[in-house]
Amino acid sequence: MDRQELERALIARHGAENQRKFAAASVGVAGLGGLGSHIAVHLARLGVGRLVLADFDQVDVTNLHRQHYFLPHLGRYKTQALVEQLRQINPYLKYEAHTVRVTADNACTLFRGCQVVCEAFDKAEEKAMMVQAVLTGLPDTLLVSGSGMAGTGSANAIHTRKAMGRLYLCGDGESDVAQGRGLMAPRVAVCAAHQATMVMRLLLGESQP
Repeated sequence: MDRQELERALIARHGAENQRKFAAASVGVAGLGGLGSHIAVHLARLGVGRLVLADFDQVDVTNLHRQHYFLPHLGRYKTQALVEQLRQINPYLKYEAHTVRVTADNACTLFRGCQVVCEAFDKAEEKAMMVQAVLTGLPDTLLVSGSGMAGTGSANAIHTRKAMGRLYLCGDGESDVAQGRGLMAPRVAVCAAHQATMVMRLLLGESQP
């Protein structure tokens, strides 16, 4: 399939003006686990022109129950395994992969130029670091963060809210894997879809969840 054929298919489903905005957009995903890997897949399917992906980790067998990886990916860096999959969805997008741990020192450098960044970490302290880094160091960037998707509660409890001017939170706002609730594939995927949907809306100029 050539580029023009794929672009025509996206325009037919998304509309020409929407697709123009997606193709011109740059979005970052910090953390490529249960949230981030699914967010990236959704954004690639939208045809977002540039995806900046960062994660230091390798695919482990404990990832397979909820993350967008498969048995042949075991032992490979998540950046490599995910970009390989994304290119099978749309090879004409720009994928910028960074196999590094995102820190307060490098976050702004990694994601500079992104209109929106998705925070997709597991640990509360990493989430807080990312919120602080983006909101203070990237004044023109919007941040969509995951907050509460553990356990077996109803998917209806997961929602998106605008926490402040440039910060959006997706999740139930309460559940935490540290509480012993576990992470279940369907509920994590629902939260990831909320984050990707908020990114989509922001790229189209919608500021409300």
